[in-house]
Amino acid sequence: MWQRFTDRARRVIQYAQEEAMRCGVNYVGTEHLLLGLVREGESVAARILERLGVSLGRVRAEVEKHVQRSPHPQRVSPHDMALTPRAQKVLQLAMDEARQMNHNYVGTEHILLGLIREREGLAAQILAKLGVDERDLERVRQQIRRYLGEEEGVTHAGPHLQLQQHRRRSPTPMLDQFSRDLTRLAEEGKLDPVIGRDKEIERLIQILCR
Repeated sequence: MWQRFTDRARRVIQYAQEEAMRCGVNYVGTEHLLLGLVREGESVAARILERLGVSLGRVRAEVEKHVQRSPHPQRVSPHDMALTPRAQKVLQLAMDEARQMNHNYVGTEHILLGLIREREGLAAQILAKLGVDERDLERVRQQIRRYLGEEEGVTHAGPHLQLQQHRRRSPTPMLDQFSRDLTRLAEEGKLDPVIGRDKEIERLIQILCR
């Protein structure tokens, strides 16, 4: 299952775990997933939020105002972290969104849709406060299709069609979708190096979803 998650989507989960640890709690909630999306600022989800008029800085500020912090921060390890039921539901909804859009991968954009569809978690409440709620789901999906280069109004484009159309916009569509331009990020001072941790990240995802 996790093989379908893009590198960026996996990093979102890793960042969510780091945000939870920073707050001194031993669980990963929807609010931490949202913070993870914000930290992965070059992702499709981040760019879609900006297109919808929602600044990443404001998202983080709103989450920081409402996120629960332990008065006695716990020293937790990845082995002690677990996704809350709502966070698990978000990832299940993300996979469902990928299936509905006929995408053979689960990306940050699908996690964003999952956060909106979940409705009851803190992340959904914050997004609604910022003007994006369940009533906007189709609008968000349309923005995703446009961003990926699909024709406007196409509701179910297969991966082959999506790839063909995305190639018209970029000479390296697969690299753009599944990787980062490290040189550009380094030049912009946005590079957060993760070196030789593929196994650790894979293990972390498995632990979180127990």
